[in-house]
Amino acid sequence: MRSFSYTRAQSPAEAASAAARTENAKFIAGGTNLLDLMKLEIETPAHLIDVNGLALDRIEETPDGGLRVGALVRNTDLAADGRVRRDYAVLSRALLAGASGQLRNKATTAGNLLQRTRCPYFYDTNLPCNKRKPGSGCAAIGGASRQHAVVGASEACIATHPSDMAVAMRALDATVETIRPDGAVRSIPIAELHRLPGDSPEIETTLQPGELITAVVLPKPVGGMQAYRKVRDRASYAFALVSVAAIVQPDGTGRVALGGVAHKPWRVEAAEAEMPRGARAVTAKLFADARPTNDNAFKLPLAERTLAAVLREARG
Repeated sequence: MRSFSYTRAQSPAEAASAAARTENAKFIAGGTNLLDLMKLEIETPAHLIDVNGLALDRIEETPDGGLRVGALVRNTDLAADGRVRRDYAVLSRALLAGASGQLRNKATTAGNLLQRTRCPYFYDTNLPCNKRKPGSGCAAIGGASRQHAVVGASEACIATHPSDMAVAMRALDATVETIRPDGAVRSIPIAELHRLPGDSPEIETTLQPGELITAVVLPKPVGGMQAYRKVRDRASYAFALVSVAAIVQPDGTGRVALGGVAHKPWRVEAAEAEMPRGARAVTAKLFADARPTNDNAFKLPLAERTLAAVLREARG
């Protein structure tokens, strides 16, 4: 690991300002993703800004009946919160499906959203990767691609977003609150937070340099049967091959977002109009532009069957 400097921020505004004026600076909270990448010299920040002392670790009710989740709320605490379990069950279930208990105890809400979209080739510094070195190429294209994206990919990258929590929050229409280096605050719909790879897969979010996430706001509960199903190669500590976050109302309408299939949580609102007709109709629209490889074409029927199982559960 390369040497770096370290400071503790005293306020969100100070943290954002310091990140903007310090070259190659990174925020650190739980560090469950960043420290691993630093050890491999994939991430090489010159300066770390510790944000753990910023009092952003509370879950508070909002005036309209939703919840404001601080950026530093640990995944374990968010999943166990009684209000989350009662009103946002899809989120609690998604969190419990992620990583391991030890990692959930350290990982934060903001850190979960901002973990790197990656694949096994990203970790191998002997192979080309446009995320590690823009313009070097993508070793996954033409390589072993069983775990990779089937939709929304590009000629530059076919990695999938690893977060389970983000998929549930996409189904819930969460909003991300941030503070910029100049002290201005803004709210970003979670649908607009993550980017598709395009020609610049190294840029994974719409955050500006130095911009710090301070909270995630969950809107007023929408009710319905909420489920998160994750299909993976082993029962723990594995990314999804396919995951389904679904909210199904008594009349058969609802929402659905998928994980493990794209560079970002995948939701196509127009597809949700097909939910009363069944999983096949929904997935036909979700994957209208799919470009699977021979290795991962199985994800298309797998997603359909997983959604079908959720819809059967919702219908009793």
